Amino acid sequence: MNLNKIYALGLRHIYLISNSFPRILDLIYWPTVQIFLWGFISKFFTLNSEYYSNTIGVILTAAILYDFLFRASISFNMMFLEEIWSRNFTNLFIAPIKISEIIISLTLTALVRTLIGLIPAAILAVPLFGVSVLTLGPSLIFLLFSLYLFGVTLGLLVTSGLLRFGPSFENIAWASLFFLAPLGCIYYPIEILPPLLQIIAKALPLVHIFEEMRNILMNSEINQFNILKSISISVVYFVFGVIIFYISYFGAKKRGTLINMGE
Repeated sequence: MNLNKIYALGLRHIYLISNSFPRILDLIYWPTVQIFLWGFISKFFTLNSEYYSNTIGVILTAAILYDFLFRASISFNMMFLEEIWSRNFTNLFIAPIKISEIIISLTLTALVRTLIGLIPAAILAVPLFGVSVLTLGPSLIFLLFSLYLFGVTLGLLVTSGLLRFGPSFENIAWASLFFLAPLGCIYYPIEILPPLLQIIAKALPLVHIFEEMRNILMNSEINQFNILKSISISVVYFVFGVIIFYISYFGAKKRGTLINMGE
């Protein structure tokens, strides 16, 4: 594994972002809008709900964490799509670069894109609504790690679909997280779901992450088993995502469709 190649691949996307104001604006705009939207919605719930003693803190923190997941997944997908749109896809795969180096580079660079968008929004939440994700304490690091790993996994699965079915699959990139959101129990406890859906939801790391987030904010307790479970499930999904990516790549290579990608 060549670190210089990984760095070079990541640097290309960093240059694309840093030299394009529209790209930077896009990264910051949507998380900020989310903070405003859910901030005011949760403020309304504070006046009209007895479920949460700290409605703004719980819902807005959930919104920030969910947006972190969303940005991680979309950032991974967007960088892959950038290669297709710029007709650089063929060059990428005929270059002496390993698939593992491409995955690592996209994974690390996606983190940069995610933080560029989320940090300003999270900072704005403090003076506007008095909510800070740092309230979660050291557990925040592990929750974000689990979210990021799962977000990258979704990115890997979508890019695998792009390799298998071509650019027409890119619409799934935007729909994947919205499909999983109801089962993730982001803004409500898992008990709200029907029994069958609860079983399915528990197979996702999202439920354990957001249940633990609510547990910390509402009860000031830390359930380390929940955190460990969420990370373990995310790791399993990540390994599965990498395997599917390799299968899709070698399948596309065998069919000879890589060279036509983006045409």
